[in-house]
Amino acid sequence: MAETVAVRTGGQRAPEPGGFAFEERPRLLEGVRAYGLIVAMWVRSTMAYRASFVMTTFGNLAVTAFDFITILLMFTHVDALGGYSLPEIALLYGISATAFGLTDLLLGSMERLGRRVRDGTLDTLLVRPVPVLAQVAADRFALRRVGRIIQGLLVLGYALTTLDIAWTPLKVLMLPVMVVSGAAIFGAVFVGGAAFQFVAQDASQVQSAFTYGGATLLQYPPTIFAKDLVRGVTFVVPLAFVSWLPALYVLDREYPLDLPQWVAFLPPVVAVGCGALAGLAWRAALRAYRSTGS
Repeated sequence: MAETVAVRTGGQRAPEPGGFAFEERPRLLEGVRAYGLIVAMWVRSTMAYRASFVMTTFGNLAVTAFDFITILLMFTHVDALGGYSLPEIALLYGISATAFGLTDLLLGSMERLGRRVRDGTLDTLLVRPVPVLAQVAADRFALRRVGRIIQGLLVLGYALTTLDIAWTPLKVLMLPVMVVSGAAIFGAVFVGGAAFQFVAQDASQVQSAFTYGGATLLQYPPTIFAKDLVRGVTFVVPLAFVSWLPALYVLDREYPLDLPQWVAFLPPVVAVGCGALAGLAWRAALRAYRSTGS
């Protein structure tokens, strides 16, 4: 079933019944606008029950905090983990948790796409004159997920106040670049995983292995993992560019694969490349989709 689009005439919408023609918005801007409107609707719905929102947000923060508590418990028995101190691991943790939290807030609903494909409710999105990706991403927007971002920022703040780093302008700039680029890389993984669910309709757990599992992997230093795994998350699914490579530059540490130092500045390039590939995969999967008929 093809996605319904407006009839176009010379770059403009076809004339309306009254005889007027309206200039068509670029597809990307239309998608962003639609995403914002859907998100605003869900936020208004959430804020109608503010006490519930506060409690669920705090619960989300508390649950995600157990990941870092686990690391704290480890350090009651050891002085270093894989050669890294607690503040150094806190930096890795804070960057990856914050970047993933942003993506989970904005695109976390995409993991439910497989269910929509199975029960046929995706068809209702295809007949609307709005990009399907925007509708799927904004569906049931959960503002409570901001708790994960807050928790990541708290750990990151702890790391930055306790680490003795020889700061340079490049290292300072690297921090926001890591968060934004990391969120974009995770976003590409979310979109690519959603595209895969068109083929394997019950693949949400596979997607979670690369998204939630990848975020957990990056919270620990690369030195504790086998080199084959480190190669995989560097050259196959490039999650290492979220935090490992740029963060080790900030910490003045060498990467286990002996890569040149300049690769630490590639996260924005990797993010753009991953986004382009994910976009191609999404379009191909959407074109190949066939309605369930229900």
